[in-house]
Amino acid sequence: MTTRAPAEVGMRLDEVDTPALILDLDAFEANLRRLNDALPPRVRVRAHAKTHKCPEIGKRQIAAGAVGVCCQKVSEAEAMVEGGIGDVLISNEIVGARKLERLAALAKRARIGVCVDNADNVRALNAAALRAGVAIDTYIELEVGMRRCGVSPGEPALALVKAIATCPNLRFAGIHAYHGRAQHIRSAEERRAVIGSAAAAVRSTRALLEKNKMVCPIVTGAGSGTFMFEVELGVWDEIQPGSYIFMDRDYARNEWAPPMPRFEHSLFVLATVMSRPGPDLAIVDAGLKASSVDSGMPGVWERAGLSYTHASDEHGWVEIAGGENSGAVAPGLGDKLLLVPGHCDPTVNLYDWYVCVRGGTNAGVVEALWPITARGAVL
Repeated sequence: MTTRAPAEVGMRLDEVDTPALILDLDAFEANLRRLNDALPPRVRVRAHAKTHKCPEIGKRQIAAGAVGVCCQKVSEAEAMVEGGIGDVLISNEIVGARKLERLAALAKRARIGVCVDNADNVRALNAAALRAGVAIDTYIELEVGMRRCGVSPGEPALALVKAIATCPNLRFAGIHAYHGRAQHIRSAEERRAVIGSAAAAVRSTRALLEKNKMVCPIVTGAGSGTFMFEVELGVWDEIQPGSYIFMDRDYARNEWAPPMPRFEHSLFVLATVMSRPGPDLAIVDAGLKASSVDSGMPGVWERAGLSYTHASDEHGWVEIAGGENSGAVAPGLGDKLLLVPGHCDPTVNLYDWYVCVRGGTNAGVVEALWPITARGAVL
């Protein structure tokens, strides 16, 4: 079944059907430039595609200087390669015979990397690569405080690198070190301290590898909330920010202090007022199926006095502070509102298209429609 696009090129923003995922191209492109302007030449960007799930965006990130993209799933990597991306790191462990076969097949078409934290997985990955006749870049994922995946720093990490070295179809590509929980610590100084602890684990492990004649080509990791702290510490050679291109309401709650640049909101959910049950309430057609609420409710963009307070499957409650006599401009039936998602990644996963708008969020005109080809890619 072909999905119906909510807009056509040349439409005004207020003509777009809803709910729709809106990308403000001016803000998006400013965010691409802002990241590059903040970085020293020695640091590479490998943009994280789990945020956008769209090869068209990945290509623009590469055109802006990124060496490639990251993904979290084989299915996401397949969508990126099919869309023309030639260098993809799956910054996650891939376990299971069928997934490993797909991963190895993909390595015939592009440069593919993957993370490991277990010697049994290393051997299974090598066997799949051998059968496919390919070589796969293999990174050890280091446990730096996430308490999720990853091998412990020091001797356990060295043992895993030695296991990779025995596998003819695997290339040891480096260390993957990412502290996801640090991304949303509100205080900049607290974020800096957490990344400092992670850096100590990476630094000691890299030194141990070098002592044992194991060259570590790359240390990769970092996210949109911390990447300049990784850069400052000089341990990371490559960073993996994803949400910087869009931002969301949860990231906006962080303290953004130098050296971290502040990015613009470029991603929105366009909603229509479908009911006005009272003077202090508007109901919009964007509920749980239109915007993720795992990191809080979406915000109403540039409409003072309006608050999106809760959601059901197909409905969102927008409260008007003080009612219609408060001075807030109350929306009427059929009016369009832009919402800033609480969490951009899962919100994107709800849509088939980006409606790309040029000219800002007030008088924008649809310039392009980009398919979200990795949407729903869970395998």
